[in-house]
Amino acid sequence: MLKFLSRPAVRLVERYLPDPYIFVLLLTLIAATAAIAVERQTPLAVLRFWGDGFWGLLAFSMQMLLVLVTGFMLASSPPVKRLLERLAGKANNAGGAILLVTVVSLAASWINWGFGLVVGALFAKELARQIRVDYRLLIASAYSGFVVWHGGLAGSIPLTIATEGHFSVEQIGVIGTGSTIFAFFNLAIVACLFIAVPLVNRMMLPDEKDSVYIDAAQLDDTPPARSRITRPAERLENSQALAWLVGIPGLIFLADHFLLRGGSLNLNIVNFLFLFLAIVLHRTPRRLLDCLHEAIKGGAGIVIQFPFYAGIMAIMVESGLAQSMSEGLVSFATETSLPFWSFLSAGIVNLFVPSGGGQWAVQAPVMLPAAEALGADVSRIAMAVAWGDAWTNLLQPFWALPVLAIAGLKAKDIMGFCLIQLFVTGAIISVGLTWF
Repeated sequence: MLKFLSRPAVRLVERYLPDPYIFVLLLTLIAATAAIAVERQTPLAVLRFWGDGFWGLLAFSMQMLLVLVTGFMLASSPPVKRLLERLAGKANNAGGAILLVTVVSLAASWINWGFGLVVGALFAKELARQIRVDYRLLIASAYSGFVVWHGGLAGSIPLTIATEGHFSVEQIGVIGTGSTIFAFFNLAIVACLFIAVPLVNRMMLPDEKDSVYIDAAQLDDTPPARSRITRPAERLENSQALAWLVGIPGLIFLADHFLLRGGSLNLNIVNFLFLFLAIVLHRTPRRLLDCLHEAIKGGAGIVIQFPFYAGIMAIMVESGLAQSMSEGLVSFATETSLPFWSFLSAGIVNLFVPSGGGQWAVQAPVMLPAAEALGADVSRIAMAVAWGDAWTNLLQPFWALPVLAIAGLKAKDIMGFCLIQLFVTGAIISVGLTWF
């Protein structure tokens, strides 16, 4: 049945879903028009919101570009490539490859979302080198594991409200992760998704005649053969000692961060880890630079699109449109149904504000008073917003950009499969938030 349903979904998305750049331009126009029509903002005011906020994600854009580049360099190092090859060898057929890549992506994304995006995509490419499988579904399966990130160890909303001095601490106090990430209802949702998402992906595997394969030669990223060293500068470029003199102190810093200072795994630390492991494992600066030149080709979408999303976020927040959308959806909620409506509203807002921390800043002033007025569990409402933020990433191509860049595909190639997962995971999360 899912195979039957996925066919029209894939065809629909392939035909009508535009390139992510066109998608962000359309979202910009929709957000601006809605701010004028609904919030009664003047065109000049909306223009100022947009322009003033356009560069608000510069630091984050660089972080995401580094997620792509450093993750690619690490996975392309000889030791990691051998590890991925051995792990990919555990799959004996196309169905096994789909199941394996989904589970690996789910586990990696639950640990850290940046880690999950890169590991899932690179592992999918390695599987495609060894097994004849529909490449679109393989990459979609790798991306679908991302849906669990906000219910995992790096979830920005549960970590925010567990931090002393967060912006709503006077209203709700500090809520520990035992009531959010490690609460029974959240772990139950995660467990159900770990079962359902791989199975759904496997059941969507197309027949031979409908499958799209990729030649393994197209996935070859073997670095060029080394030429004979004739210049002193080339000796430095091919110096293993130089690479290790810098790379090993970086790894020592990480050991100090985790073991002696009890530091956490955030996006900067993930990038630092990827980079310095890549420096050590590539063994020479020249091998690392050759890999960098290959990795950077896929970063164009991140560079050009993230500023537009920053502008959309500014319109949504500054005009009051995001708050109005949230208020409208929770206005008729009850104590029992508030988690569901919070989840749904967060999913809609996420299409325009694809940032977990930024979305909580927008929705908390609406959701927290509603929870208090209805006597609802605040920690469950916070996680409902978190899950809504993660859920519609299956439809929003913003977070798929690093995966697509690594895989060499377009959003329309994978989003048809993700659309089926959107409905399946939405039903599971809704039930879990309401009844678990």
